[in-house]
Amino acid sequence: MIKDFSFIVPQEIVFGVGSLKKLPDLLKKSGSKNALLVSDRGLEKLGVVAKVSDVITASGIDCGVFLDVEANPSCETVEAATKIYKDRGATSVIALGGGSPMDVAKAVGVIATYGGKITEYEGAAKVPGKTVPLVAIPTTAGTGSETTAFAVITDRSRNYKLTVFSYEVMPNYALLDPDMITSLPPHIAASTGIDALVHAIESYISVGATPFSDSMGEKAMDLIGKNIRLFVANRANVEAASAMLLGSTFAGIAFSWARLGNAHAMAHPLGGYFNVPHGVANAILLPTILEYNALADNGRYEVIYNYIKPKGKRLVGDFTPDVLLDEIKELCSSLGIPKNLTEVGVTADKIPAMAADAMLSGNVLANPRQSTVKDLEALYHKAM
Repeated sequence: MIKDFSFIVPQEIVFGVGSLKKLPDLLKKSGSKNALLVSDRGLEKLGVVAKVSDVITASGIDCGVFLDVEANPSCETVEAATKIYKDRGATSVIALGGGSPMDVAKAVGVIATYGGKITEYEGAAKVPGKTVPLVAIPTTAGTGSETTAFAVITDRSRNYKLTVFSYEVMPNYALLDPDMITSLPPHIAASTGIDALVHAIESYISVGATPFSDSMGEKAMDLIGKNIRLFVANRANVEAASAMLLGSTFAGIAFSWARLGNAHAMAHPLGGYFNVPHGVANAILLPTILEYNALADNGRYEVIYNYIKPKGKRLVGDFTPDVLLDEIKELCSSLGIPKNLTEVGVTADKIPAMAADAMLSGNVLANPRQSTVKDLEALYHKAM
């Protein structure tokens, strides 16, 4: 029996090699002639920021920049970016980068429109209405943030990554240009690519999954599974880059409506306490979480396996959950992902605090196997 569900896709999504040139048209469509470009220093050094700002200014649109977005961006960063937005009299925001610039850009839209501090909007449905026009341009195939209703910001006073969950923060436009991701370093391509895969997998096995989210999640796994190895091996492979970028976007749509699970719930505290990059945290946790959730598998593990196994690889004997676990471990190892949490500097003394924080995530409720705080502590220990 199919349960009741609903969905909307409220964005305009533009895909194509060289589609960056369409950015001024999107800004004009939003009615903005003064934009703030939110990005980071790494993309500035690579020349990506200048490439985008030149396209904007050449069209006659005023463009300011905020480039001090860090990994796991903080409340203070949101406040600094919002100040520049207001001081410039900007009327739109462009998010350029991975999840961090997009999270900051979404938060700026909220504060610039409704005031206060971003901590006041923590949780679900706290944003009262539409925010400023936002265009998201991903430079990783990765987070899927260009299509999601989430902004994740680190509250340093609590070592806690708070989540603002509201469909009002979804970007108005997502501009997907494969040219923007072909210069990624291999380790970033690997960690963000696995992050996108985890989005697809967790949304697919979530208790909140629906036929709509399944369709997005399965296509995401198909595109990512066939191309992540090729893309990490050669980021200049435009066909693989295109597939990864679309797969990431479809996975973002899937989890916006189905939520995720324990891997994401537990990954956020790893960023808050140890500054572990989000994609790396998810990749390390995934095998442990899939093993834990195997008890609740209703046949979907085999579907996942068939999407992500290398081309031509055939199953010998009957399928069991261990077959998927071994394939995930082999994939992560081949992409250079650290094997455990100890390798990325995590220490066991913070596990009780991290487990308590993870339990606050709505993703735990969407996990296919019910979990207590003690379960999460045990999972952290196992992933060590």
